[in-house]
Amino acid sequence: MINDIESILVSEEKIAEISTRIADQINRDYANTGKKLVLICILKGSLMFSCELMKRITLPVEIDFMKVSSYGSKTTSSGVINIHLDIKRDDMEEVDFIIIEDIVDSGRTLSHLVRYLSERGANSVKTCTMLDKPDRRTVEFTPDYCGEIIPDKFVVGFGLDYDEKYRNLPFVGILKPEVYGGC
Repeated sequence: MINDIESILVSEEKIAEISTRIADQINRDYANTGKKLVLICILKGSLMFSCELMKRITLPVEIDFMKVSSYGSKTTSSGVINIHLDIKRDDMEEVDFIIIEDIVDSGRTLSHLVRYLSERGANSVKTCTMLDKPDRRTVEFTPDYCGEIIPDKFVVGFGLDYDEKYRNLPFVGILKPEVYGGC
């Protein structure tokens, strides 16, 4: 797998810094709110980042999972958001949700999920991403918590995949174009 990586973009150490910085901000923002704080881990990509973030949050916090897709085995989004695993809660109006993503490209998925959970009665919905590619935005969207802004390169590792491979790399790296048929 390492031979397929052009270069390391975000090191293990940088991921730890990002996780600590965002968790500290969440700790400040949600101190004394009196509401339930629930992280929604978007499977599968954000699992590793969600774990790193959650273990640094010092407030009572729950975790839930959604599985959403717009890519399949392609390198670009289809534009269609499919919810394959949804959350089921009877206390939506008492919950402050933070949706955790690995990366924001077009912004469509998180924009859709914020609207979706708000319409279901959530007390509040914020978004958090480890990586952000604002150059790829197709909708007006800015994550509430952002780890690192990165260039428009195809990246894998630390949960991010290409065709279900590379998720287990401990860093985020740029995948060589010849691996995925890029230019």
